[in-house]
Amino acid sequence: CSSDLYKLNMNRAIFALFTIFACAAADNIRDRDYYVAKFYDWMNKFEHLRPANGERFISMLKNFANNDDIIELTNAEKLPYQLGHNEFSHMSLDEFRDYMHLGLGRSDPIEPATFIHEAPTNKASIPDSVDWSTQGAVTPVKDQGQCGSCWSFSATGALEGAYYLKNGNLKSYSEQHLVSCDTTDSGCNGGLMDNAFAWAKSNGGLCLESDYVYTSGTSGKSGSCEASSCSKDTGIAPKSYTDVQKFSDDSMMSALAQQPVSIAIEADQSAFQLYKSGVLTAACGSRLDHGVLAVGYGTWTDGTDYYKVKNSWGESWGMDGYILLERGNTDNINFRGQNAGQCGILSGPPSYPNL
Repeated sequence: CSSDLYKLNMNRAIFALFTIFACAAADNIRDRDYYVAKFYDWMNKFEHLRPANGERFISMLKNFANNDDIIELTNAEKLPYQLGHNEFSHMSLDEFRDYMHLGLGRSDPIEPATFIHEAPTNKASIPDSVDWSTQGAVTPVKDQGQCGSCWSFSATGALEGAYYLKNGNLKSYSEQHLVSCDTTDSGCNGGLMDNAFAWAKSNGGLCLESDYVYTSGTSGKSGSCEASSCSKDTGIAPKSYTDVQKFSDDSMMSALAQQPVSIAIEADQSAFQLYKSGVLTAACGSRLDHGVLAVGYGTWTDGTDYYKVKNSWGESWGMDGYILLERGNTDNINFRGQNAGQCGILSGPPSYPNL
């Protein structure tokens, strides 16, 4: 009943604006009514994203229609991956980039890694597949919201995995502690996972998620440091951190066989915004702007090799919050002629903490 009333009131507010959309929809592959019906279904699923006025309704509808075309045309190609609607479907690509605050801040860590993880001499020792998300070493998918704090979610994910592998129990640690208190990074304006590891070391640990709850996703602000209100766990303070040898799938797989690994990728593409399932093989660049957590690798049902990556955009995005990135991609060559891997996954460099 409330849904019908909402439709009635919104239709009254936007009746005159439909002429504008009808003209814009002439560039789309289907007629207006098709997109309107799908858009209402989408709003019923994501009620918290309903537009406040008719003008915003039309803007969201136009973006939704354009994204629907991208989804339909891409999926028609029968690629190893599929696109689909999610809570970002109402955004243009520029709006999506701005909302996610894509960017990793400074390009170099404040201190170099203590160790470099290189590929083993005997490459046959590398397992065929690994998945830490099914082995108890990975916490449920989290949501960074409208804050450029991806780096903190990647860092806590790597720390959580390392802690589990050392102690046998999984704990969820506070991204807000890093976002608000880590003075080497820039909170909602970006940061680096290596810096987060170094800060956690110098700080002597982190608070638990339950004791220092994440709020920046809603506020969009880093907030003031309130760490005095919680007790930090000294057991999560890393002794050092290790960088994985860049541009090497063998090194990356060897590191992942040991534990989850923080990685940086380029995510400012429509294929990433609308990713739904399968192994992403689309060209996605190597200008690193997003920190995520690699939790394993394997071979998909169609024979495509992949890395399994935990994102921080909530469970409604991708494969319950995860994405599979093509493994062994040799086409993404950076400006120095080096193989950066799919979306730059091999070029960060990837890294992990040592507890």
